[in-house]
Amino acid sequence: MNGRSQTGLWAVLLAGLVGCASDSGPAKTAAEAPPGEATPTTAGASDGMSVSARERAASAEARPGLGTTWGESRTSHITNSPFQRADSASPFASSSVFYNDEAGAKQMATMSGVKDFSEGSVAIGGGIATLRLKDGAGRFLNGFEANGKHFVVGTEGDRYSIVIQSNVPARIEVVVSVDGLDVLDGKEASFTKRGYLIDPHSMIEIDGFRQSMDSVAAFRFGAVKESYAQKKHSDTRNVGVIGVALFNEQGTNPQSWPIGDASQRLNADPFPGRFATPPAN
Repeated sequence: MNGRSQTGLWAVLLAGLVGCASDSGPAKTAAEAPPGEATPTTAGASDGMSVSARERAASAEARPGLGTTWGESRTSHITNSPFQRADSASPFASSSVFYNDEAGAKQMATMSGVKDFSEGSVAIGGGIATLRLKDGAGRFLNGFEANGKHFVVGTEGDRYSIVIQSNVPARIEVVVSVDGLDVLDGKEASFTKRGYLIDPHSMIEIDGFRQSMDSVAAFRFGAVKESYAQKKHSDTRNVGVIGVALFNEQGTNPQSWPIGDASQRLNADPFPGRFATPPAN
């Protein structure tokens, strides 16, 4: 895909999402081929797997909980749009959310000292953007918050999407990863890669790994051994986490952006009049 380099000026603008799946399988002309067509990169036993690859496969087989699988093909149109980052390699804000099945999420949250149950909404950059996960029926997933970490509860087999809401009057670029993989090219995620653009006070919904300018492979919760990370890259080290990094446009200052009217409301005076004053006449 064009415009994926650090020095390039182009990011991807999500033009629209159609809420129905395509009958065709994952497009082979996409930047990332379907997981079943991965080519072994190391020499090993007669079946083409090295000892380390076998160990990773065995580890993935034994791991409980959820990963994200390469789902059905879905229509999702995008276009390219110019966007010059203020800093090409360093986001001004970033955040992440961990996901798992209910038992796994509770265990993770307990290890982190969870106290309260939350709606699964993650504020990024002090509220500049909001991250949520939504299921195939359009319901936002619930989760836990503990010691600054966020945990969302998913269900094996369910489709999900990543919803990011911008709360500021300027365009921002968002680089998004799932299980350590960039959602645009399916390869190892990095801040230097380009992402989606969000218009001022707008929202985008990302519902799969991008296959082409017109389709994605749906995000679906599944067993770790069936995850795209395992099937394609034989690597499950980063399974279970979704990351979002925000980049501002050159010439803009995130610190100057008003975020709603919370500050004004907090400074509102319930009794502004201190003393009586005479009438005008």
